[in-house]
Amino acid sequence: MDNGAFPHLSEINKAYQDWDRTATIFNFKVACYIGLILMPAGYFLDQHVYPGRLVLFLKLRLLSDVFIAGFLVLLLTQFAKKHYRSLGVALAMVPSSFLSLMIYKTDYPEISPYYAGLNLVLLVFGFVMHWTFRETLIAVCLVISLYIAACLASWPIRNSGMFFNNIYFLVLTGIIIATGRFFHSRLRFREFALRFELDQNRKALESSLQQLKETEMQLVQSEKLASLGRMSAGIIHEINNPLNFATTGLYMLRNKRKFLAPEQQEEYAEIVNDVEEGIKRVTTIVSDLRTFSHPDAGQRDEVQVAEVVAAALRFVSNEWKNIVQVETSIAREQTIWVNKNKFIHVLVNLLQNS
Repeated sequence: MDNGAFPHLSEINKAYQDWDRTATIFNFKVACYIGLILMPAGYFLDQHVYPGRLVLFLKLRLLSDVFIAGFLVLLLTQFAKKHYRSLGVALAMVPSSFLSLMIYKTDYPEISPYYAGLNLVLLVFGFVMHWTFRETLIAVCLVISLYIAACLASWPIRNSGMFFNNIYFLVLTGIIIATGRFFHSRLRFREFALRFELDQNRKALESSLQQLKETEMQLVQSEKLASLGRMSAGIIHEINNPLNFATTGLYMLRNKRKFLAPEQQEEYAEIVNDVEEGIKRVTTIVSDLRTFSHPDAGQRDEVQVAEVVAAALRFVSNEWKNIVQVETSIAREQTIWVNKNKFIHVLVNLLQNS
């Protein structure tokens, strides 16, 4: 087979052998069942053609079934799986041998109509067993040899014309089967190879589609982060100004505390602390946005792991609200030498993908 036609020819050959073994062994069983049925069924033919040898022929037919049943048992062994091709030819020789013996037991073997049974054996086993061209030639030669031996064993041959006529038709049957098996074997392999290539292409396409889907998801996520960076650059300035005013005002409010009555100072301090905590949270968010607004920053700094993890969690916490609870156990003093911006990007991607 042309390598150019099938790029995976070595893989195809291996896969074809495994598939052919399974298919042929199954057909092997079918051929055995056919033999088990047809050989005893010939008893009704014996009643009309050779009534005088009815008992002898019945014994031979039943003995043939015993051998065929032995092949069914043999198929359960590893030996049969390894030599299934040779055993297929050997199986065809069982009914052929007994038919040839029955021909020999007639008064005039060369004119016995049972030579047609040998043609039937070749036809049935040739097509059911999916013989190769080589196996077909071997089987045809063996069957013809058995017929010639059965006739010559009753020498002299009294009707040479019928003898050569029967051999002629056996040869023609063999040529027809061998030719059919030659083209069928090539088509059978080509059909399997095409199905194999189609299956490989389908798997490759599915893999490519999966990679494309993953890439698309990554691009969408990258676009989200890029959009966040572009947006943050525009709003940071707008937020920082009122934050500065609020911080200045908070400082002045703290200084006003000393002018209050003692019983009002505690409540006043709590309110101011709450406002200060809110301003710090807004400042932290602005700081995170400023980090995302500089995606190309390449410098590395010593940063606290807990700080970058908290920043990453803040960016995804809104998506997980009331769905996922994240617990962290990171020492405050644990630090790493890393680009803070890129590391936060990595953590956000990991969190969202998980």
